[in-house]
Amino acid sequence: MSELSVKFYSRYEISFQDLEEMHSIFKKYYRNTEMKTFKNDLDKKNGAFILRKKSTGEIVGFSTLLEMKMNINGKKVCGVFSGDTIVEEEYWGKNPLNSAFVWYYLKKLFTNPFRPVYWFLISKGYKTYLLLTNNFLSYYPCYKKENKQLEDIMKGYCNYLFPEYFNEKKKILDFGKGSQSLKGGVAEITAEMCSKYPKIAFFNERNPTWDRGTELPCVGKMTWGTILHRIFVKPVARSMGRLSAFLFPVKEGQRISSRRKVMP
Repeated sequence: MSELSVKFYSRYEISFQDLEEMHSIFKKYYRNTEMKTFKNDLDKKNGAFILRKKSTGEIVGFSTLLEMKMNINGKKVCGVFSGDTIVEEEYWGKNPLNSAFVWYYLKKLFTNPFRPVYWFLISKGYKTYLLLTNNFLSYYPCYKKENKQLEDIMKGYCNYLFPEYFNEKKKILDFGKGSQSLKGGVAEITAEMCSKYPKIAFFNERNPTWDRGTELPCVGKMTWGTILHRIFVKPVARSMGRLSAFLFPVKEGQRISSRRKVMP
């Protein structure tokens, strides 16, 4: 059983003490994180998923959200934009945040039966991009193929939220000098990683200036197939992998590169 709990809080339910705890975590991993900027950004959101230790109630991670109803190319869509997101390092890959997102989007599909539902996000680090690629069946940008429809969706929300920062030619967001960026060592990309993992190489190619805070705008289409894949297929695949490892243990000295949890 997880030692962490996750709950969605509306902006009005987030106390000033919560805000201070969230900001304290955020500034551990990002540069240029003044409290005023952090608060102003949160004030524009509907709320946030907050991760807490069950034993103490201490906040150890969060992800802010903005719900959007948009009209793109004459079609009404429902979008959920993920803003500031961070989890304390000791809980990377072992927290209930992803599952909370799945159930959140399941609710959105039920309440928007005749309107497409999308996840909007901007990624200044490859780990955020992998959250998209590893949890969605249809997403943009994809390292395997282009998707003009999803590209138009991406351009639509970028021009709506960040018109002055969107570079349509490069398809990145550039917030300029002094913008937030990841601290060294948080999500470094090496030549070895790029040679072994196509998704990371693709992210690095599409957003080569990520280390100074430029963002790769992304979109994932939420469908019933995505929900079923996330709830059933992925857990079964992991279970089969554990069973295989038990039945056919690796000999001493043999390397298994797939054990790195953050990789695809």
